[in-house]
Amino acid sequence: MEEACQIITVLGPTASGKTAFAVALAGKLDSEIISADSRQVYRSMDIGTGKDLGDYRVNGQTVPYHLIDICEPGERYNVFAYQHDFFRVYEQIRAKGKLPVLCGGSGLYIEAVLKGYRLWDVPPDHTLRDTLKDKSLPELEKMLASYRKLHNTTDTDTPQRAIRAIEIAEYNRRRPAGQNEYAPLHSLIIGTDISREHRRENISRRLRSRLDEGMVDEVRHLLNRGLSPEDLIYYGLEYKYITLFVTGKLTYDEMTTQLEIAIHQFAKRQMTWFRGMERRGFTIHWIDALLPLAEKVELTLNLLHNKIDKDDNT
Repeated sequence: MEEACQIITVLGPTASGKTAFAVALAGKLDSEIISADSRQVYRSMDIGTGKDLGDYRVNGQTVPYHLIDICEPGERYNVFAYQHDFFRVYEQIRAKGKLPVLCGGSGLYIEAVLKGYRLWDVPPDHTLRDTLKDKSLPELEKMLASYRKLHNTTDTDTPQRAIRAIEIAEYNRRRPAGQNEYAPLHSLIIGTDISREHRRENISRRLRSRLDEGMVDEVRHLLNRGLSPEDLIYYGLEYKYITLFVTGKLTYDEMTTQLEIAIHQFAKRQMTWFRGMERRGFTIHWIDALLPLAEKVELTLNLLHNKIDKDDNT
């Protein structure tokens, strides 16, 4: 007999409205959110990571959320740490008799917890790093694609992150994953389906809004606190390009143009990962991102009830 649904997962590319949707769903279920975002774990990195914590309120009440603001900027959080943090929080929510809602766009994080992959706390390989340090990002991405095991191609938008991903993939190649460390989770997976055109419009509008909200000042504040430019560039996207602007490597117009292109490319890589998940056996129910929130919640609840009925009759 197949085990009943243990968690609901809401995934989708950046700027597809998945957070507001997941929060409305969690509010309806009197549940809690577990974030699956590789950048929102960092404190003081708020505008650039799009935390939008105001979105976690429903009818004047805050829906509890987890795995946001758990690390200091400058730390190198990874999927190994996330997997262990996730299951600690997951068990706490389940102990309350609630059905957790996992929400995010970091496909590697989502897949690692739903499949329960055995992961390793990979140490730095300085010899490997020395051999790769002069390679371009396209060269590094081509190398990374040669590994058949699970690896992250979504967040490798800087050479440093790509080298780290190769480091992890090479370590895992020498130490096969073997059996799972955690039991796989039976999840109803909902994807926010948004057209390329609407996604691009949302990304452009959101970028302008975040710049108006003070995203450049946020990066300046982090640098003034003592973070090195290299630390911030490592995180990619907003932190990479705004740091290059603040340190005089790019003009403001160059920064905004290159950043917008990079975010569009990032969203495309996210969708490539999610399509890969479907090929690897995940069933993702895609719901039109432009539907009203209430309608998206209702569709999800219908899917949930159908899944529960099917599980009960299996």
